[in-house]
Amino acid sequence: MNFLFSTLSVSLSLCLSAGQMTDLIYTEKELVQSLREYIKAEEFKLAAVKSWANKLDALTRVSTSDPEGYLAHPVNAYKLMKRLNTEWSELESLVLQNPAEEFISNMSIHRQFFPDEEDQTGAAKALMRLQDTYQLDSEAFSRGKLPVNPSPGMHSNALLTVDDCFDMGKTAYNDADYYHAVLWMQQSLKQLDAGEEAEVSKADILDYLSYSVYQMGDLPRAIELTRRLVAIEPSHQRAGGNLRYYERLLFKQLNEQNQTYQPPSEEPIQLGTYSRPQDHLPEREAYEALCRGEGLQMTEARRSRLSCRYQDGKGNPRLLLKPMKEEDEWDSPHIVRYLDVLSHEEIEKIKELAKPRLARATVRDPKTGILTTANYRVSKSAWLEGEDDPVVDRVNLRIQDITGLTVDTAELLQVANYGVGGQYEPHYDFSRKDEPDAFKRLGTGNRVATFLNYVSMCIQSPLIECLGWQSPDIQAVFWYNLFKSGEGDYRTRHAACPVLVGSKWVSNKWIHERGQEFRRRCGLTEVD
Repeated sequence: MNFLFSTLSVSLSLCLSAGQMTDLIYTEKELVQSLREYIKAEEFKLAAVKSWANKLDALTRVSTSDPEGYLAHPVNAYKLMKRLNTEWSELESLVLQNPAEEFISNMSIHRQFFPDEEDQTGAAKALMRLQDTYQLDSEAFSRGKLPVNPSPGMHSNALLTVDDCFDMGKTAYNDADYYHAVLWMQQSLKQLDAGEEAEVSKADILDYLSYSVYQMGDLPRAIELTRRLVAIEPSHQRAGGNLRYYERLLFKQLNEQNQTYQPPSEEPIQLGTYSRPQDHLPEREAYEALCRGEGLQMTEARRSRLSCRYQDGKGNPRLLLKPMKEEDEWDSPHIVRYLDVLSHEEIEKIKELAKPRLARATVRDPKTGILTTANYRVSKSAWLEGEDDPVVDRVNLRIQDITGLTVDTAELLQVANYGVGGQYEPHYDFSRKDEPDAFKRLGTGNRVATFLNYVSMCIQSPLIECLGWQSPDIQAVFWYNLFKSGEGDYRTRHAACPVLVGSKWVSNKWIHERGQEFRRRCGLTEVD
């Protein structure tokens, strides 16, 4: 605190005049006032830190008591990302105003493990992806209301504040996604007008909202919102310039249509409703409808041809005493489902082996054949070899027994984890003719079949009951990607829906052509 006493660095003498002594009295008073201001600033800072600590203490008591249940709610997952990336950094800046070495040292050690800006942005986009796919209302979403029954242990009181909604809208805005920017800026404004406290100002929200509305093609409303902004901040230069530009555009349009301008009323700002822009993915609507449990339904005639049975791998000795429960999942292409393929102990071991190796899943670029990350596949994956643990060898052998196909030329066992909003948009597993030969270096041909284990979720079957079987958590599906001729079956296009609640674990085995010559012989036609 040397700066407080710098004015005392002169020699004092009893020979000073009364006037000078009086000056010192007032000097001391100024020093005391300065000291008080310093104490006030320190107390304000300390109070802010205490408030933050109390809030986080209560929050971490809840989150650490059941981490998986807490993170099962996508809003909690997003807010964890936001806290660690943004709010803890703000706290760090506050403490650094008068460095606390021990805290900063500890902060620096853990900082390397914090999510960064890209992670926070990804979490925000994941929420928007869920919002679109499952048609979630921004109001309900901000209140933590999901269109599903809460899973065991899930904390359903996850809320988005005014500032959270603003940050969501800003993320969309920075990505030129003005549709979602409008949705979340409107929600932020609605909650602010309802009296919620916030750090963000109404002017800031209107600034982003008005331009986003303009980008959505709604000039009259863009003008209304910009006028409200100028009324709050008359010196806002960008708003003033935008308002003049919008008005010129609108008057030009009205003149061309021989219409007159009707000024908006002074009523509270009404929320606008806009259509979602067309997506680059032609099948987007069908894909999202299927994720919601809508869309394509099997007719009763087709359903009646589905059956279930005990499958022993055509007399495989390892399946004779305990055959597999096999159900027809779909008729064309033929997809079958298996129950109880893996035990819970095997599942836990596989997850244990995979967790330290999980990395952002990649896809092959259709133009170059090179593995790369992509926005349409959001998950983490790991590859397990037989030598990693006996359970991996055991699972590989079981897949071989069930399918009758050799796994000697198959790829390693892949384990994938899909967190909040994690997805894999519609794709094929096999390599197409118009792409570089993605599997040439393997020397094992194309992916002839896929065996997929659902580790932590239950899929619905068209067969409501089958020999009294129960629907366990652990299931698997199997299908051929290629016809017997080696031609790709384009009916096998499939996807992984965005995870709305909790997380999803799957493991899959991609089986290749080589070695199957006498196990799956050619048919008489190209499409057998």
